[in-house]
Amino acid sequence: MHAFDVLGDPVRRRILELLASGEQASGVISAAIQEEFGISQPAVSQHLKVLRDNGFASVRAEGTRRLYAVDAAPLRQVDDWLERFRGFWEQRLDALGTELARGKRERRRHEEVSEDD
Repeated sequence: MHAFDVLGDPVRRRILELLASGEQASGVISAAIQEEFGISQPAVSQHLKVLRDNGFASVRAEGTRRLYAVDAAPLRQVDDWLERFRGFWEQRLDALGTELARGKRERRRHEEVSEDD
């Protein structure tokens, strides 16, 4: 499965968001996903399996618990692919930064003029 096929599913993206804060027990993930998306525990397990099978998540056993964590390697591949498109938004963000700085300077100038009155 291609990385964007894996990431194209909102449930799997949300699971990765939950894992981004650190290792999580499968029960914690299942409870959060069931509440947010209204899907069954077996459905959540299938999403975890897809993430695991495609290298986006790793799992380790701790007693009876299964702890999941993000595996960054496939995300780096996605980031590498996106690199060729970054220029499209970075130019706009740079321009926005320039406009914000210009607006701050103008506000300061206006405040200084107001204080002199």
